[in-house]
Amino acid sequence: MLGKEDEKKEEGCLCATGDLLFLACAGGSNVGQISNQAAVELVREGRGRLFCLAGISAHLETMILPAKERNLVTIDGCPVQCAKKILDHAGLESALSVVVTDLGIEKSPSLEVDASDCAKVVKKIKEGLRVQP
Repeated sequence: MLGKEDEKKEEGCLCATGDLLFLACAGGSNVGQISNQAAVELVREGRGRLFCLAGISAHLETMILPAKERNLVTIDGCPVQCAKKILDHAGLESALSVVVTDLGIEKSPSLEVDASDCAKVVKKIKEGLRVQP
């Protein structure tokens, strides 16, 4: 049997508890995977929280409402900018938008994440947020 706190947790997304939310592309290429890994590393450093991009694209109110109240960072792998376009379509605005290929990282079908490429993305986001590395 679930207690009241457990019931509340099931109603909404637990990822919406921080002030800064990362919405990363996790596309089927190296740059998509780098985007996601950069977001994970920033979360592990305590910079913010991951948020459910799929829930926003599905126009789920339980995802869109908390996103409206927080600063959003989109991390897209390539110039298609799916993450940013999903926010635009949902009427949300990102405080910062980073595109991995804009940092000189070439897109390939590989799913391997190069640590130095990921570090470049993390550094760019920190600079964009004016946070010391």
